[in-house]
Amino acid sequence: MMYTNASASVLLTLETLGLPNRYIYPAFLFGTLTYLFIMFCNMLVLTTIACRENLHKPMFILLFSLPISDMLGATALFPQLVYSIVTQNRLISFPACVIQALLIHIYGGGNLLTLTAMAYDRYIAICCPLKYNVIMIPHTLVKIIVSIWSINISLIVVQLSLLARLKICRTNAVDLYCNNPSIVKLTCDDTRVNNYYGLFTIFICQAGPLSVILYTYAQILRTCVMTNQRDARKKAIQTCGTHLVIYLVLEFSAFITLTAHRIKIVSPYIRRALGVTILVFPPIFDPIIYGLKTKELKTGIKMFFKMNVGS
Repeated sequence: MMYTNASASVLLTLETLGLPNRYIYPAFLFGTLTYLFIMFCNMLVLTTIACRENLHKPMFILLFSLPISDMLGATALFPQLVYSIVTQNRLISFPACVIQALLIHIYGGGNLLTLTAMAYDRYIAICCPLKYNVIMIPHTLVKIIVSIWSINISLIVVQLSLLARLKICRTNAVDLYCNNPSIVKLTCDDTRVNNYYGLFTIFICQAGPLSVILYTYAQILRTCVMTNQRDARKKAIQTCGTHLVIYLVLEFSAFITLTAHRIKIVSPYIRRALGVTILVFPPIFDPIIYGLKTKELKTGIKMFFKMNVGS
């Protein structure tokens, strides 16, 4: 049967969760609490940065985009997921599926590009400290942030808009949530344009940032090795090491998940598992790691609690 993409009456079936009945309510409770925890932690980071004037610095202004992106990704996944768990209903309308895919892809691209911008900020701060206040001025920050979100959103909107010309002839999605590759697989038309553009977006959002990350961190490592100030070297390596681990985990998981749709030898179970980790672990660990490892932010969070909870 052929369907038009514009039809809201088309219902798609997402991949089954396979939960036994005795695990339904524990899974529902766990998913709900995880979502609330993600929203609380990321809102705490956002509010602290916004309210503490001493955090109105380039690094934290760039960091401000990360919890926004994390909350976007978590909201795209968890409400629909916990609803389907408790109702045992894996149906989703086509428009809702496209919206979910839009939010998830914006989240992924937003995280990668934001982490790249933060790496550039650390590169200037460590490798060119005398030029930092000249380069990282408010005008530059505005241009970086606007570029991150405009490039990210425009790439994803165009990518999903290419689906409008295709006809749906299947209704069983191959993933636990909607994304562009799984929607493309529901069609029976020629999808070469979609595939080529998908590879282009992978290059822009992953290969490009990865090149910047590798260059900036190679220069940072070189500077840290050459510096005679032990404390400064330790602080730089600690901050950048944490940042690099977060980026590489997200980069690796996203790359495998997206390319696995094009490589038949990759197990669909591995693809689905990595696909879920992308949307669960970064939103949980980003605010925790940056909140605990970044001394100024950690102090700001403590002061925020003292002023608002203690009083």
